[in-house]
Amino acid sequence: MYDVAAGVYMHTAEAIVVATSRRTTTGNGGAAGLIGDIKAKIGGGGSKWFDWVWIGGATVAVLAVMFGSFTSIVPGQVAVRVNNLTGGQLTITQPGLVTRLPFGIHTVYVLDASPQTFSMHGAKQTDDLNVGELTVRASDGSNFHFQDTTIIFQINGEDATTVIRDAGEEKGYLQWMRPYVRSILRDEFGKESTISVSNPATFGEATERAKTRLNDTLGAHGVRVTQIVTPRPQFNDDYEKLIEERNSLGNQLEVIKSNLSAALTTRDRKLAEVNRDQNRLIQEKRTELESGLASVVAEQANNTREADTYKIAAIGQGQAERSAASQQAVQLRGQLDAEYRSRKAEIDAFKTQPVERVMERLGERLKGVTIAIQPWAGDASPSRIEVEQIGATQ
Repeated sequence: MYDVAAGVYMHTAEAIVVATSRRTTTGNGGAAGLIGDIKAKIGGGGSKWFDWVWIGGATVAVLAVMFGSFTSIVPGQVAVRVNNLTGGQLTITQPGLVTRLPFGIHTVYVLDASPQTFSMHGAKQTDDLNVGELTVRASDGSNFHFQDTTIIFQINGEDATTVIRDAGEEKGYLQWMRPYVRSILRDEFGKESTISVSNPATFGEATERAKTRLNDTLGAHGVRVTQIVTPRPQFNDDYEKLIEERNSLGNQLEVIKSNLSAALTTRDRKLAEVNRDQNRLIQEKRTELESGLASVVAEQANNTREADTYKIAAIGQGQAERSAASQQAVQLRGQLDAEYRSRKAEIDAFKTQPVERVMERLGERLKGVTIAIQPWAGDASPSRIEVEQIGATQ
């Protein structure tokens, strides 16, 4: 049966008691009515004083049962109500009042489900939540410790019955924290060397592994680890000094890397600027050369065209002159042939002329020419005559 006022489920017998208790707390149908009913039942006998004793006793008994039938749940708590008759268990996670049947019928266990802190610090254990500091043996054989390790955990509200079953009443589950936390943290951090455990990245991985193992182990009992807070591991003085020196050198290395990165950035920027300027110069020079090449190509084309034109004109003119010269040569050849034939005819005709005619013609040609004849011999018929022209024209 579901009780709307309380917001919980309850058995029939429990509902009867709750109804009775509600009747005792309401106006005319409440405690006054119930007392009246009791008085009416016992009014037939005894004294008036005895009646009021019965009435007072019954009222006290009803009030005691009524107030003993409720358990208050505040935020951050979880309750488990056990029915001792049937063995049934009910987990209640909502804050409010939880009804409980009297006379051992119901038992209600209230657990703290709010986040709790388990700390490992100091030299010895003071209570279940404060134990001695954690010491770990690294994988390389060296020892280191944590001055203050904090584990934040809480009960899973839905698994409250598991917590009570495995740990019992009250805060028995707190006794699990010390052995489980110490052993698992030692295992996980012990897998690392002193060098790797000093590395925050590797250190964080070990912390996450430990958290996972703790949740796997404690989660089966209804407890959940939400956070593990561990400080930097502490070593002996010499090793601490070496760690500080290594951190200092690491910082210097980071500064060098930063400067190198800045130098590379500056170098890339300057190279980009030089490439930009050189590309601009190359582009300008290329434009200039392409313009000059275009001019030269145009000039070459113009010269080629002019040369072709001159060649065509010269060839045409030469061919015309050759043709004219050929024609003139043919004409001259004809004239020369004609003159040759005329002269030959004259010569042939002259050959047939007598000597007197020859001398006459020779005289005509030698008119105005003085001929000095000097005989070379006393021959009246000379065989050779030399003619010399002196200041006269032919």
